[in-house]
Amino acid sequence: MARFGKSKKSGKTELRPDAHVRQSQMVGGYGAGAMIDLLHHAVIVSGLEDWRYEGLDDSKVVINESRLRDRIAERHPDLARQLANEGFFRRPPQGDDNEASSSVGIKVLEFPAWFVCQGCSRLLRRDELAASTKKDGRRYHECDRDRRSLCVPVRFVGACAAGHLQDLPWRQIAHFTSTARCTAPELFLEEDATGDFGRIRVSCGSCESVQLLATLVRKDQKLPCDGKRPWLPRDAEVEACDQPLRLLVRTASNGYFPLVVSALSVPDPQNQLFEEARQIEKNFRGQSPELRRMTLEQSERYQPLVAQFGIDPLLEAIEVAISGKTPQRKALRTAEYEQFLRAPELQTGESYSEDEDFVVREVPAPSAYARFLDSIVIVPRLREVRAQFGFTRLEPPMADNQGEFDDLNIKAAPLSVKESWLPATTVQGEGLFLQLSSAAIAEWEARSAVKARAAILAAAYDKWALQLREPSQKPPFLGARFFLLHSLAHMLITAISIECGYSASAIRERIYCGPYGDDPTDMAGILLYTGTVGSEGTLGGLVDQHKRLATHLDRAREMAALCSNDPICATHDPSTDHAERFLEGAACHGCLFISEPSCERFNRHLDRTLVVPVVGGDPNTAFFPVLDYV
Repeated sequence: MARFGKSKKSGKTELRPDAHVRQSQMVGGYGAGAMIDLLHHAVIVSGLEDWRYEGLDDSKVVINESRLRDRIAERHPDLARQLANEGFFRRPPQGDDNEASSSVGIKVLEFPAWFVCQGCSRLLRRDELAASTKKDGRRYHECDRDRRSLCVPVRFVGACAAGHLQDLPWRQIAHFTSTARCTAPELFLEEDATGDFGRIRVSCGSCESVQLLATLVRKDQKLPCDGKRPWLPRDAEVEACDQPLRLLVRTASNGYFPLVVSALSVPDPQNQLFEEARQIEKNFRGQSPELRRMTLEQSERYQPLVAQFGIDPLLEAIEVAISGKTPQRKALRTAEYEQFLRAPELQTGESYSEDEDFVVREVPAPSAYARFLDSIVIVPRLREVRAQFGFTRLEPPMADNQGEFDDLNIKAAPLSVKESWLPATTVQGEGLFLQLSSAAIAEWEARSAVKARAAILAAAYDKWALQLREPSQKPPFLGARFFLLHSLAHMLITAISIECGYSASAIRERIYCGPYGDDPTDMAGILLYTGTVGSEGTLGGLVDQHKRLATHLDRAREMAALCSNDPICATHDPSTDHAERFLEGAACHGCLFISEPSCERFNRHLDRTLVVPVVGGDPNTAFFPVLDYV
């Protein structure tokens, strides 16, 4: 939406944006297909076809991270074409608030098309209302001859598990139980003063039919989905769908789950190999394998590449580039974890270049925690690239231990149907990496108490999976080790934020846990890093906390040992929870929950009983013993 206003520079009446959203928010909760409430309008963000970049410099828009591109294309072959060309990741277009232009920025569409009159509670379509003569473009209804009332967008829409979205069929809903045919319906949406959902009524003034809106949530009342995708171009707006339509509140948190995958810009040798192969592959097209080898061996031009990578890896990379296939890459976090373990020792007085994307140095672990930690690595410089390739509605997708999505048990909705790029953003920051002791982890996992607790968490996970459409395709249970690492990360974020100069919401977690699935790498690490775009990024406060790590770990253990909701929280059994909190053990807002942008898992897969002894729990379940205050 847009409005007209005076330009600060020219003084002329020009187009002004109707809302302001940060670039980083467009790769996530405000991406293509998301519903947003503006000051006077309800809108849906258009697909990538209507993200406009006219006049913007490609060098400031295009993001290069081939390791992430190849992993997304490998795990999701339907996106391989979309990522085949240059400029496969692009920042959302950034417009000028004072000199707005329709050729730069992101288009939004008015949605839903139904409105509720604030004077008489009438349900009316957009084309039945008169637009305001004022600059804000709000809509009004002539309730009677002497009264003109403001209309607001209806707060209920219809969605399905395939990501489709549409207006609810209000005429059909109002006449669910009516046997007579109403030829001229006059619809009303009425709520009482309590706002109780169970008392919201849809009625027809013509035939006096009345229906409670709560009927729509009953399993025996199923509405068909029309397969609409209003954020996409008109020629792709509708597709066939066999899913039932479900009631959705526009502003509900389950209306949009972005599928975002991220990678750190680590110095992966494979990156340079594949990039060099892409640059020279055109010189080898049409040649036999023997002739390609001979050319590499005898041509002086290619000798530096042969010396750097070896002739066989180079030939394989050239073949991949010529065939257009996606290179086989290591799993995202496995490659990063290996780089952390190769970190050189920190040297006194060492400085780092501002141009470096990844700088890691190993520092000594505190003596009090030597048996629990194998290494501590500070990360003075890091660059993270986050890319979104789709989204889901109603049911959140579950990422694996690598933070990747594979074999989704629910269909992902597309961001576009024509564009050959994906929206992405970068974060420049700093971090602190902790590698837990492999010997201590092995001893902890072998305990009978830990195995028993893991069985309870796994049983609860299976109950959660039964709610999915295809539980047979559910990802494997993440395991007790992941719960330990994830819970410890939350505890440390809370403890470190008190002194490091960053707010807790500015620190993100990155969990390295394995083995998992087909990846045999034995990982047990936590990266805490600055996760905001802007002023908070490289203040140095987070890196410096390795000097006080023992104090922070002590404080984290002390705070997690007792929750304000104990003993209820400490004794929570997710496998028998009637509130269906199947993915949380002993965890709640009083102890482990943190700001959701800081958490990779929506504050799920947490259990402090696996980290520290709690009230009424078996101390043998905890990785750390009772804190010694002496």
